[in-house]
Amino acid sequence: MNNLPRARDLGLIGCHVCGMVCRDIRTDGAMCPRCGSALHHRKTASYVRCWALLIAAFFFYIPANVLPIMRTVSVGDVDDNTIFSGVIELWVKGSPDLAIIVFTASIVVPVLKFFALGLLLISSQRRSGWAQRQRAKLFRLVEFIGYWSMLDVFVVALLTALVQFGFFSQVEPLPGVVFFGLTVVITMVASMTFDPRLIWDGRDYDD
Repeated sequence: MNNLPRARDLGLIGCHVCGMVCRDIRTDGAMCPRCGSALHHRKTASYVRCWALLIAAFFFYIPANVLPIMRTVSVGDVDDNTIFSGVIELWVKGSPDLAIIVFTASIVVPVLKFFALGLLLISSQRRSGWAQRQRAKLFRLVEFIGYWSMLDVFVVALLTALVQFGFFSQVEPLPGVVFFGLTVVITMVASMTFDPRLIWDGRDYDD
């Protein structure tokens, strides 16, 4: 079915905080009667803010992969490791499962989030009616991944394989881990800034 009525056409507006559906009060500063949040049809400047955050995250992601993330110090040995060199060392030292976890969480997931958010932004700005349901599911997937894009698995995996814990072992974080952390946080904020309702502002969609 095409051209189904939208909430705006029915005089309704949904609160983006608590989800309550309210009557569309066409006055500035209208508040949700349940949680008191401001009501608006679309998040303010969603495109501009999301693009800015996504580009910033991409620039932080470059040094996150180029710079070493940690230094391991033991007796007579000092070793600096980037994300990729850590993955290789995990694999060489016989921990392919950990190597896959680190590679997926630290390289594959951020790249897929960049691609997914970029696709959502471009297609929505073009007001495309292409695969709207699938794009909505893609956005929910990006949100779900964002909740788990933390550094704990990544750090624990590297520490497990790269550090031979002993009385003279030491681990020092290096600038790369800071840039990676910024990348994770900024991409999460970017996905929160994007308004998924923009997906449905295209021309037509199928039921």
